[in-house]
Amino acid sequence: MRWYIAVVLILLAALLLDAGLLAYSMYVLLGLLLLTRVLARSWINNLSATRACTPASGDKEEEAERQTSALTAEIGDRVKVRVTVTNASRLPVPWVLLDDLLPGDALNAQFPRLKVKGKRLRIAMLSAGGTMDLAYTVECLGRGYFQIGPLVMENGDLFGLHRRFRVDAEPVYLLVYPRIVPLEGYDLTSRRPIGDVLMTHRLFEDPTRISGVRAYEMGDPLSRIHWRATARTGALHSKTHEPSTLSGATVLLDFHKSGYHNQGEPFRSELAVTIAMALANAVYEMGQQVGLVTNGRDAADRIRAEGWKSDDPRTRQAARSTTAMTDESHRLRPLIVETRRGVEQLHRIRDALARVEVADGLTFAELIAETTSRLPRDATIVAVLADVPEETAITLGGLRRAGRAITVVLIQLDENNLETCYGRLIAEGVRDIRHLKDEAEVPALCRKQVDRSAPYSLV
Repeated sequence: MRWYIAVVLILLAALLLDAGLLAYSMYVLLGLLLLTRVLARSWINNLSATRACTPASGDKEEEAERQTSALTAEIGDRVKVRVTVTNASRLPVPWVLLDDLLPGDALNAQFPRLKVKGKRLRIAMLSAGGTMDLAYTVECLGRGYFQIGPLVMENGDLFGLHRRFRVDAEPVYLLVYPRIVPLEGYDLTSRRPIGDVLMTHRLFEDPTRISGVRAYEMGDPLSRIHWRATARTGALHSKTHEPSTLSGATVLLDFHKSGYHNQGEPFRSELAVTIAMALANAVYEMGQQVGLVTNGRDAADRIRAEGWKSDDPRTRQAARSTTAMTDESHRLRPLIVETRRGVEQLHRIRDALARVEVADGLTFAELIAETTSRLPRDATIVAVLADVPEETAITLGGLRRAGRAITVVLIQLDENNLETCYGRLIAEGVRDIRHLKDEAEVPALCRKQVDRSAPYSLV
C-alpha cells in the first residue's frame, strides 16, 4: 500500500510540474505494481498441497502410503513424510518457498525428541500444471505428542514488490509412546505382590469361600443359611464369607512444575514417566486392575482444533504462529485413566503417558483432593514424586490413615533432600519408600526400598 501511495503522489507532482517523462515512468510503475499484485495472488491461490505419511519399521518402509491425521510410533521408529505441491494454473510459478513446520522444542539441539533426515525447507519453480514433492524422514528419539505440518508456502513476484503466503497440507499428529522397562519383581506396599493388601472394608463377599458361621439375622437369604449347623443346634445359623478383593494399583504421577527444575530437565520428568509406565505394565501383566492419575498437562489440549488453515497471513512468522500448537493450556483438569482391568487398559495408560507434560496447574495435594473419590480402596496407591513438600506428605498420610496402602517412589533426589522427604513421609506413617537416580535402576525398582534399620541407605 505504501508503494501505491508513493507512486500516486509522485504522479500528481509530475502532472502539476508538467514533467512528462516522470509521469510516464509513474504510469509504467503503477501498471507494474498492479500486474505483479494480480500475478502473485493468482500464483499462490492456484497452489495446493497434500500430505502422505508412511510409518517405517527399522530400515524397511511400508509400501502402502496413507493419508492420516494421527500416527503412533515407538522410540527409535522412523516416519517418512511426503508433501506434494500442485500448480493448478496455466501459468508457471517462478518461485515458491516451501516450509513444512515441526515443533521447535522437539528439535532442540541439546535435548532433541525428533531428528529430521532430509530437507523440509525448499525453494523451487513449478511449471504450468506441474507438481513437486517435499520429502524427509522423522526419527523418534523421545516420547511425546508432535504436530507435523502444516506446510507454509511463500510466493511473490520477480521484483520483490509483493509477497503472498498460504498454509495448506493438513497437519498429522504423531504420538510417540514411552519405553516399557520390565521390572524384576512386583513387591510394593507389603512383602506380597502388588495389590494383595488387607481389606479394611468388606465391600463384597465371595460366596464360594466360607469363613465361619453366625446366628441367623432377619433378612438373611435362604442361600446363606448353614443347614448342617442349623440341624445340629436346632436354631437357624447363617454362613459368613471372606471378602473378595481385586488387587492392583493406581499410579499417581506428580507432574507439577515446582518439582521439575530446569537444571534437571528433561531427564527427571522422563524418568518419572518411565517409572509410571514400568509399574503400570507390571501390574497389567499380572492380570490385575491398574489406573493412572496425574496433574500433568495433556499435550492434546494444545492442539488448534480450528483455525490452523490461515487464509491470508501477512508474514511467514504469522503463518507459523497461527498454525502451530499453542504453547500453553490453562485447563486445570487432572488427567485420569480409571483404575480397572481390561485388554485396552495398558494402551490407555500408555497413550496418556505419551502425551503428558509438566504443568503449573494443580499441586499434588490438590490433585488428591480432587480425585480421592475416584480412587478405588482395593488398589495400592503408588505415588511417583519429584519432591515431597509438607502438604504432599500430609495428604499421603491422610490416605494411609483412611486405610489405603501407600508406596512412594522418589526421583533423583540428593542426599539432603532425600533425608528431608523421607522424614516427612515417615512422620505421616508412610514407610514403603523407593528412590531411583536413573533409568538403569528402574528394573530393580521393587528392591529399592529404604532400609528401616539404617535410615536413608538403600538396599
